[in-house]
Formats: sequence, structure tokens, C-alpha cells
Amino acid sequence: MMLRRGFILFLPRLVGLLVVACCSMSIVYMLACTPKGDNQQLALPRVHSPTVKEGYEAVLQEREEQHRNYIVSLKKQIAQLKAELQGRAEQFKKMQSQYPDPLDVWLDQSNPEKAQANLLAFLRSQVDKAEVHSGVKLSTEYAAVPFESFTLQKVYQLETGLTRHPEEKPVRKDKRDELIEVIELGVGSLNKPEGVSNAKHRVYTASDFVEGIYRTEKNKGTLYELTFKGDTKHQFKKIVLFRPFGPVMKVKSESVDMADTLINIIVPLAKRASKFRQFMQNFRKLTSGTSQNLTVVYFGKEQMNEVKSILENTSRSANFKNFTFIQLNEEFSRGKGLDIGARFWKGNNVVLFFCDVDIYFTAEFLNSCRLNTQPGKKVFYPVLFSQYNPSIIYGHHDSIPSLEQQLIIKKETGFWRDFGFGMTCQYRSDFINIGGFDLDIKGWGGEDVHLYRKYLHSNLIVIRTPVRGLFHLWHEKQCLDELTPEQYKMCMQSKAMNEASHGQLGMLVFKQEIETHLHRQKLSSKKT
Repeated sequence: MMLRRGFILFLPRLVGLLVVACCSMSIVYMLACTPKGDNQQLALPRVHSPTVKEGYEAVLQEREEQHRNYIVSLKKQIAQLKAELQGRAEQFKKMQSQYPDPLDVWLDQSNPEKAQANLLAFLRSQVDKAEVHSGVKLSTEYAAVPFESFTLQKVYQLETGLTRHPEEKPVRKDKRDELIEVIELGVGSLNKPEGVSNAKHRVYTASDFVEGIYRTEKNKGTLYELTFKGDTKHQFKKIVLFRPFGPVMKVKSESVDMADTLINIIVPLAKRASKFRQFMQNFRKLTSGTSQNLTVVYFGKEQMNEVKSILENTSRSANFKNFTFIQLNEEFSRGKGLDIGARFWKGNNVVLFFCDVDIYFTAEFLNSCRLNTQPGKKVFYPVLFSQYNPSIIYGHHDSIPSLEQQLIIKKETGFWRDFGFGMTCQYRSDFINIGGFDLDIKGWGGEDVHLYRKYLHSNLIVIRTPVRGLFHLWHEKQCLDELTPEQYKMCMQSKAMNEASHGQLGMLVFKQEIETHLHRQKLSSKKT
């Protein structure tokens, strides 16, 4: 393997030598073909010489002979170069077949030893490409991939989102197992040092671990630098480990036809007729086909007739008949409304999209919903983009833009609602088999997390990703006194995050100070 790796590293040098050889032969030829100096040129006969005609003919004949010889010599050198290059090319091709490029690793099952060797060569090349032994020139400061640090108990991270903390215990099992494995490998490496005899030496344990840093380059691998206690207070042991990523392998290729995949959009509702009118204005744009059904589960009777009227008017104007209206004379419960709407469906297995009245979605999102669900295998939990308060975002504008113009994914306009699990897509069969919602939960919040955990505890694949076609429209949030302490706390946290970004809230907090500063600046400019 060392010989193969050395040869692979020698291939670029061989190509370089070929180029230098070709250039050298070209220079030799140019020198050979350069016309001779004036003192070496044949003397021309004098014009008034009696043998002037014969002299010129002799000179021209001699020059012609010289050029003919040059041409013959040139052809010979070109033929030699071609033969040599062809020979080298065949030799290079033969060597390539014996030692394939590690970037072109194919796991040939007919020759497992060769496949394993090729894969090992590829993984070693990943180490050479990563920033392990030397740095890489970067175009801007934003191109640098930062490290995150960790100890035995905590991880210190930069990208926290809205649910993770700057310092926290690794909650995800894969991350926890990854760091434990790395520390154990570091301890094992210290206890089996290379080039050391069987003489007694210190035995290291995980308690000697001080701290570590790690970062992942998506196309190369993860680099770990571990620090352990040394023999004295000011001595340390450092271990550098690298987990290379393997070559990309095709797992599956398939064609997917979503034309006949029906989505049942279920919306639980109580009052809020004006919000429902806005919801239907968006929904009617998506009713060109028959690939979706709308189910509205309405609680109580207040504003019910207005909601039914909006639904029926939209149905007539858009020629949309695939809707169901279910009325319940009881206290609003989001989980119960969604559960009843899902079980009310009597047709074939259908994709369920659990939605709220303050959600804006596009046709592209509905396709994502179809593509990321599969009965008995996958459920889809998109992370939607939540709008900030438009009156704060656009307070310095002459007017607030239209709703469509507000649907921009930027740091100043909203945030990824990564703490919310209410909008979800799954097949009805999976929802029924998992046991549906916990119907003991009343009012707002809690039921969506409970269902999410059920899926996580099952064998289904949960697809969790931000999507660009799903928005939570801002509305003033009311946290009712009837909520339990835990529900009330969740509601208030959501309310606080909904208003504006940190920078915009800071401008509001320091508004008086900013106005005072501007006033002083104005007075100062008048005096000067």
C-alpha cells in the first residue's frame, strides 16, 4: 500500500518530466533550424561578373538542398517525438490501470481486496486535501469553517438556532456517540504509543481529557484535535484525528409521478373568520387541479356562518368541490380537530397535511410534502419560516408592502421556526398506526410535540428540513389564562420570538437614547 501510495504521488512528477522533455527537444530543434550568421553565409557573385547567372543558380541550388535537408531532419525529429510520446502514453495508461486514481473508487465486488485497497487510498487522499497538515487560501473571512469545542460533559457551539444553547450537553445520540468514540480512540492511542517498548508507562483514562475542538468540511471529513493532561501541570498530550468521508455512492435512482398523489389539508379553526378569508385567498391559487382536498374542522358556532360562506364562495368562484366542513360543538382543541379530520377521510390512503389558518404555503411546498412522505417509511416535518411583526420591520417605510412582497427569507424579516412541530405531512395509514394525537391535551400547544416524539420512537424515517415555500404569517399572540403553566410558558416564549430580530428589538429598547443622540448631532451642526 505504501508503494502504491508513493506511485500515485509520483504520477504528477512523471507528467511534468514528459512536458520538460518535449520542451527541451523543441528548443534543440529551433537552435538547429536557426539561419546561420552573415559571416557563414555563402558569398554571392558580383553583379558584373561574367559568370553571374551560373553563380546564382549554384547558390540557389545549394540553398534548396540545405532547406531540403532541414525538412528531412525536422520530419525525423517529429517522428521520434511522436513515437516517444506514444510510448510514454501507453506506459502511463498501463500504470493507471494498475493503480487507479483514488478519486475514482469503484467498489468492485468481484475483487474485494482491490476494492478495499482503492477505498483506503481514497480515504488517505481525503486527509491530504483537508486542512490537517497545512492551511488553504480562502477568498473571504466568511469562507473559513469554524471549530466547535467540547469537554467530557458539554459542547460549545456557534450555530445554535432558536432551540439549541451556546453551551449544552450533546442531546442527539449520534453526536454524543461520535464524541465519546473520539475520546476513547485518543485514550487508546496514548496508551499504545508508537515506537515505545513494553516498558511500563502511564495509563491514560477519559478523566485525563481536558478539551477538544472539531469541525466538519462537508466534502472531506471531520477533524478532531484532542488535548489530554501530561505528566506535569504544564505538560499536555495532543492527539489529532480525522474521520474521512468516503466516496459518493449511488444508492437509488427512480422516477416519481406525483400527479395522482392526493393531499388532504386539514385546518382546525375557531372564530378567526378574517384570517380564514386570507387563508382562502391564497388557497384558491392552488386549486387548478384536483390533487388536494381541504378539510376544515370548526369548533363552536360563533362566526361559523361567515366561515362557511367564505368556503362556499371560494368553491364556486374557483370551481373547487374537494372540501369538507366538520362542525364540533365543544371547546377548541387543535389536536382533536386534526385527529377527527384525519379519521373522517374514507377514501384511499392519502397524504395528510396538518395546517393552521395563519400559514401561507405554495404549490412547490405541496410537491415537497408529497416527495418526502412514503407510507410505512417516511414522514415529513418541515421547518417553516416565521414572519416578524411587519409594523416593526417596515415601520420606517411609507407603507407596509403587500403580503406576497413580505414573503422574503432574510434575517431581518423572520426566522426558521425550528422549535415548532405543528405543520407536518404523513400518510393517513402512518398517522392511524402511530396512535394519532393525545386527545387529553386541550387548547394550544403540546399535542404536536407529542406526535413528533411518537414518530421519533418508531421505525419511520423523519425528514426534518427548512423549506422555502412554507410561511407562518405574523399575528398578535394571546396567551390565555386557562392554559396550564407549561403551555403558558411555551406560548409566551413563542410570542417573544415572534416580534422582531435582536437588532430590531435593540433599536426599540434604545429608541430614546438614539433620538437623544440625533438631537445633539442636529444642534451641533447648527452651531457650526
